[in-house]
Amino acid sequence: MNDILTLLSFGDSGWADEIAKGVVVTITLGLATLPFGLALGFLIALAKRSPHHSLRLAANIYTTLFRGLPELLTLFLVYYGVQIGLQSLTQALGLDLVIEVNSFAAGMVALAMVFSSYASEAFLSAFQGIPQGQYEGGYALGLTRRQTMGLVIAPQLLRLSLPALGNLWLILLKDTSLVSVIGLADLVRQAGMAARITKEPFLFFGLAFLIYLVLSVISSVGLSRIDAWTKRGETAR
Repeated sequence: MNDILTLLSFGDSGWADEIAKGVVVTITLGLATLPFGLALGFLIALAKRSPHHSLRLAANIYTTLFRGLPELLTLFLVYYGVQIGLQSLTQALGLDLVIEVNSFAAGMVALAMVFSSYASEAFLSAFQGIPQGQYEGGYALGLTRRQTMGLVIAPQLLRLSLPALGNLWLILLKDTSLVSVIGLADLVRQAGMAARITKEPFLFFGLAFLIYLVLSVISSVGLSRIDAWTKRGETAR
């Protein structure tokens, strides 16, 4: 028991410092990816509702592509593909530069692409749940299309899409573990390093399991409160 407490302690003799840093990286990556994924997913949903065939086609190809590819493969394509592309570009320009892509940025871009492809479907379903009369009512009040979208449609869109987006956030939180394969020192990578060095895989991977479970519970509680907040104006039946 004392050995376990020593391994989980802070300082030179324990791994708590590294695990804590990994948790911070995991949470930061998830929170940094979320707004980009939501914004991109919303734009893709708008493109799917566009009267222009080219926009609808491009949006459908995007969602089909990133919903069909494994998340790990998307991560590799972004991390190595961008690096190779930039290196080839610099060579073509006659520049002798070594290009290295930041693993945090690559993970954020890859996860945002995957997240947005699913989020667009959540937004699209929410759009279909809003009656056309809501748009007409906004226009009748003299609101522009942008004002109608921001003041009338967007609040209802958030409420209708929140359950699906909440599930996508929990999936995103778990998918952050994939970035460990490209060298980012997240929770899984730090736990893996501790397991290899101390020969205690069950201890550290079990700890990672508990931490992810706690993060999921906290997220679920937070999402429940946000859902209650979005429904605060509804009258009880």
